[in-house]
Amino acid sequence: MPLSTNEKTNETASTLVKTLQGAFHTPPGYRPAHARGILLSGTFTPSSEAAGLSKAPHFNQPSTPILVRFSNSTGIPQIPDNANDANPRGMAVRFNLPDVNGRRHHTDIITHSTPFFPRASSAPGAPTSPSPIEEFLGKTPSAKAFVEAPKPTPASFATENYFGVNAFKLLSADGGTAFVRYRVTPDAGAAHLSDEEAKAKDAAFLHNEIQTRIIDGGASLTLSAQVADPNDTTDDATVRWPEQRKIVKLGTIKLETVVDDNDEKQRTMIYDPVPRVEGVEASDDPLIDMRASIYLVSGRERRAAGPHH
Repeated sequence: MPLSTNEKTNETASTLVKTLQGAFHTPPGYRPAHARGILLSGTFTPSSEAAGLSKAPHFNQPSTPILVRFSNSTGIPQIPDNANDANPRGMAVRFNLPDVNGRRHHTDIITHSTPFFPRASSAPGAPTSPSPIEEFLGKTPSAKAFVEAPKPTPASFATENYFGVNAFKLLSADGGTAFVRYRVTPDAGAAHLSDEEAKAKDAAFLHNEIQTRIIDGGASLTLSAQVADPNDTTDDATVRWPEQRKIVKLGTIKLETVVDDNDEKQRTMIYDPVPRVEGVEASDDPLIDMRASIYLVSGRERRAAGPHH
């Protein structure tokens, strides 16, 4: 996973990582966003429709081993699962593909539990009345939509809906193309808690619940693609597509095991927003390249920091 070829992008990514670390007082070795999480392994089984959209191996071979990380928002490693600021939740999926020229090969999908593009809040100690974030929201409708969108606490990581905000281009074996945004929906059905119910929960209830669910038989979610119409915006993550756009089921995510040495694997794992696999390409959205640089800068810092103590 290389850094961006655009040095300005890399400089901005480094600055954003430092800004987030400062805002949340994130300790070394942790992600500056979505610091608290859990890593699970399982299998992705493609649908019959998936191969018609993309020639990518994970959409065509019978099944693919996966690593899924569920996470809470913020760069606070011990943020309680029942805290309001722990929403929206994150879900990242790694598809471990057949080796290429003797090297490990994978492609990732990164989502969170709101269809709106995420924005940060004001850092602790920032001026008030109006705060910097309030001034920004007043000038930026897309950010205001994210902040004001409902973000209820899920009953389980496995009863939440997850959305990919960036558009990607799928290429089929017969030369067809389609721009899509990914969605993940829980096969058990979406279930959320009221504020009162969330407050009554334990600070680790989501992390404990998903482990119990795995022991009791696993968790199942569906990966789908929202398909753009020809005139839909594909280079701006803040512009949502109409809900009536076609949704195609791409396959089933079955989670079966809690990964051993979980914290250490999370520390060293770097998810990649750029697909880097034949059959899936990044759209012209510049945010994808920026996100990839942010993830890599943060990941290199985590690895350099060494194991958590």
